[in-house]
Amino acid sequence: MIGNIKVEVCCGSVEDCLIAQKCHADRIELNHGLELGGLTPSVGTLKKAKELVTLPIACMVRHRGKGFCYTELEFEAMLLDAKNLIDNGADGIVFGFLHEDGTIDIERTKKMVEVIGDKEKVFHKAFDSCPDFDEGMQILIDCGIDRVLTSAGKDIVKGAKTLNALQKKYGSKIQILAGGGVREHNVQEILNVSGCTQIHMTAKEMKLDSSILHYHSTADENSASYVAVSETNLKGIMKKIEEK
Repeated sequence: MIGNIKVEVCCGSVEDCLIAQKCHADRIELNHGLELGGLTPSVGTLKKAKELVTLPIACMVRHRGKGFCYTELEFEAMLLDAKNLIDNGADGIVFGFLHEDGTIDIERTKKMVEVIGDKEKVFHKAFDSCPDFDEGMQILIDCGIDRVLTSAGKDIVKGAKTLNALQKKYGSKIQILAGGGVREHNVQEILNVSGCTQIHMTAKEMKLDSSILHYHSTADENSASYVAVSETNLKGIMKKIEEK
């Protein structure tokens, strides 16, 4: 923790987790496929990360990209994924269930909370699609959610004032984790304006896997690159937090 600020790093690999620990983060959100906004990581990735890092690791459970309103089969698979990750050492589960109109699916949220048990229950940025943030916050509190990741439904700098209002109103009942577009140049403003004491970031860079370039005639460096945590970027953000 830097001062009173807790830092969570969004990681897509074991290597990312090692960088997060090296840079003195407080917590990891472990994903797969950061290019798609983060999907469920493999149990193998979780187990290897738990061998090598001591930070708490909350695992994303997200069956696919492009929304948060799932079929019944997708939902059932996500419950199984959550149980499997918990059984293999996850310190928490990150998830989000919505109806087609953007409101929170209370029934499914409660079922996931039950599966997670005494581990941390985190509702991700699906929250930003809620048509009424006050109603959404109260639902999450009533469902037993520990933490919500949000940028208040917009660019996080523009949403910082709304985050401040949410923090003042609900911060004693649920942890509000500011995240979504945190960079070295804006992290101080986000923290100062929002009043949040937790912040989430990938500090990302694009890494090239040039192997695809040899056998795909249409491939270019953009299509052969993937999102990873940048040690340089993360160190820069951490320094700005220290200077805040």
